[in-house]
Amino acid sequence: MSTNERMRRTITEEAVEWFIAHRDGPLDAEQRGTFVGWLRNSPTHVKEYLGVALIARDMQAALAEPALEREALIARARASAASEVGTLGGRSVPTLRLGAVWVSAAAAAVLAVCALVFFWGRAETPTSRYATGHGEQLTRQLPDGSVLQLDTDSVATVRYDSAERRIELVQGQAFFKVAHAPQRPFRVTAGAAQMIAVGTQFDVYRKYDATLVTVFEGAVSVTLERPTAGNAGGGELRMRIAAGQQLEVRADALPAVAAPADLHRSGAWLRREIVFERESLGAVAAEFNRYGAKPIEIEEPAVRNLLISGVFSADDSETFIAFLRSLDGVRVEVTGERVRVFSK
Repeated sequence: MSTNERMRRTITEEAVEWFIAHRDGPLDAEQRGTFVGWLRNSPTHVKEYLGVALIARDMQAALAEPALEREALIARARASAASEVGTLGGRSVPTLRLGAVWVSAAAAAVLAVCALVFFWGRAETPTSRYATGHGEQLTRQLPDGSVLQLDTDSVATVRYDSAERRIELVQGQAFFKVAHAPQRPFRVTAGAAQMIAVGTQFDVYRKYDATLVTVFEGAVSVTLERPTAGNAGGGELRMRIAAGQQLEVRADALPAVAAPADLHRSGAWLRREIVFERESLGAVAAEFNRYGAKPIEIEEPAVRNLLISGVFSADDSETFIAFLRSLDGVRVEVTGERVRVFSK
């Protein structure tokens, strides 16, 4: 089976899944948004969905036989010639030969939004903004089926058009599970760093002085938005990192090589955990301060530089305070507003 045939079959399978979802009951608001986003992704999606919805006998059979096999419906949909492709505004769109074909309620709903969907290439979708407050996390499915997860105190904007999917991580940390769509690159910008991924999973942490990129699955191409003085060639600075690798971009410069990543530790925030291995107490306290209601303050350099290891829940500051009190030479003072750590 050729690549085009595999892609077409995948789209047909998705169209059948959406038809079954409509058949089984009304979609909720999030599902409707995802469905319309899927339609906007390509005119081929519209054609395949209508190809399923406008096959009268198949629709009647689907309603009369709830146990109709999914593969059988896919086979009938692929064999149908119920729709052809025409053009509108220079873009390919479905043209339908309805005749006496019975249109299901699901197909009627699609036809109602098609007038908007057909113009998907003429204008970009509105920019969506996602944000979390202190201690909050957020998970959202994007219009193409990709998943965005935001950590505490994070802000991201999402804007899709026919050419690419664009996300800006304004602040904080985000995890991306990218839906495979090689015809539309998935581009993430965080400060000077820019990541392009297709069908992968990766994490971006925008710190105050650096951007940390960690790849969990697939590969990501990392570039800088502008060349630096050290780039004698004058072209883009670019590096490709694979699963299990991590890249820290500092001062608008890429390191010579990517570093191995501890994926369990890098993905700890997705489990609302804080994991550290021989890290300074000051750095660990800073991580807890991203979630906790009471800030942990450590002024003495000798205490801040103590190396510690452990795994804690981001929501359990009491256990971490108890751990601090167990350290030799450390004194902890808890007030109504803050936690202060001193040397004894």
